Amino acid sequence: MSDPLTDRGDRRGPPEPPRAVPGTRSAARRRALDILFEADLLYRPVAEVLARHRDDREAGAPDAYTVELVDGVAGLLPELDARIAAAAEHWTIERMPLVDRNLLRLAAFELSARAEVPTAVVLDEAIELAKLLSTADSGRFVNGVLASIATEVRGGA
Repeated sequence: MSDPLTDRGDRRGPPEPPRAVPGTRSAARRRALDILFEADLLYRPVAEVLARHRDDREAGAPDAYTVELVDGVAGLLPELDARIAAAAEHWTIERMPLVDRNLLRLAAFELSARAEVPTAVVLDEAIELAKLLSTADSGRFVNGVLASIATEVRGGA
């Protein structure tokens, strides 16, 4: 008889978190987060990691919105980090978990540079990704930081 706590069948490692439907903005945000996270984790320039993803035959090239998000974050990184640092009381950018830091950069870019994307959509998607991919407290943390940034950038709209 197999032990249900240790028998993983033919699975290898923990199950992959669910992915958004390809071709949607949700999927583009998730892919952009993956690229930004990889660049940060490996201490590589974002442009280099993005170029490698463009040539990825297995996953396919990132879509236009993914590229726009990644390029936008890379182009405004010092400004985005300053906004995040100002909104994250008692937290430095360096001290934040990698997922949270890059998720905040991504959402802060959308709040700052993509006025056509509703504030609620930016916050909801970022919070859900934080809950899915980061620590138990990340959803609340990301919500608080982004709410502050949204009020500053969009007047709380």
